[in-house]
Amino acid sequence: MCESCDSSPTSSTEGRRRFLRFAGLGAGTLLLAGVLPNKALLAAEKTAAPPKPQNAINPDQALQRLAKGNERYVSGNSTTHDFKDEREALVSGQNPFVAVLSCSDSRIAPEYAFDTARGDLFAIRVAGNFVTGEGLASLEYAVAVLGAPLILVLGHESCGAIDAGIKAVKDGTVFPGHIPKLTDALKSSIEKVLKQPGSLIENATAQNVRDTVESLKKATPLLTAALEKGQLKIVGGVYRLATGKVEIFA
Repeated sequence: MCESCDSSPTSSTEGRRRFLRFAGLGAGTLLLAGVLPNKALLAAEKTAAPPKPQNAINPDQALQRLAKGNERYVSGNSTTHDFKDEREALVSGQNPFVAVLSCSDSRIAPEYAFDTARGDLFAIRVAGNFVTGEGLASLEYAVAVLGAPLILVLGHESCGAIDAGIKAVKDGTVFPGHIPKLTDALKSSIEKVLKQPGSLIENATAQNVRDTVESLKKATPLLTAALEKGQLKIVGGVYRLATGKVEIFA
């Protein structure tokens, strides 16, 4: 059940206050940069009650909650959510406890896989679950403005984008339209595992997740600042199609 609150960051000034709180940047720094107006300087330390107080948790708690949600999903004991009350509680704003970068595959639904409710999971999806400029900006927004303490990069078995990337690398296959943008983005991860034993597509899927996690950990200034202050954790995992189990490994 979600809880509503009477005040939320609806104005631009309130949004900047949340930015200060979650990104850990000083008001003076932003003032000099011209981001924060003078009248908001003294008010920058004020905070508003989050729409979902239960989501105001630290990175380790967020990861534990995510794992428990996946356990419920795998066992078939997912929670029944009151969508009406959830909708009403979130009209004023949002404070998700996790941001997920996952593949666009129709078989992968992060909200279901982790048994989350509305307002819990901030989703960025692209075939192949790699970082684009727009995807990075979205994750920065989730962390710096919305206060998400956890980012999960979620790959999955039998990924069509990874398979296409392998064909492009190994066989020189050229796909029509803009699909080569996907295969080009995955090329580096695939090349790293070409000579590894075992399934190439499984190895490439895992390597792509690891590379994406490492890329996000080096994303300055917002994500690196949140990581350094212990306000953020970035992990990776692979979704198993048959069971629904998510294996966290990076």
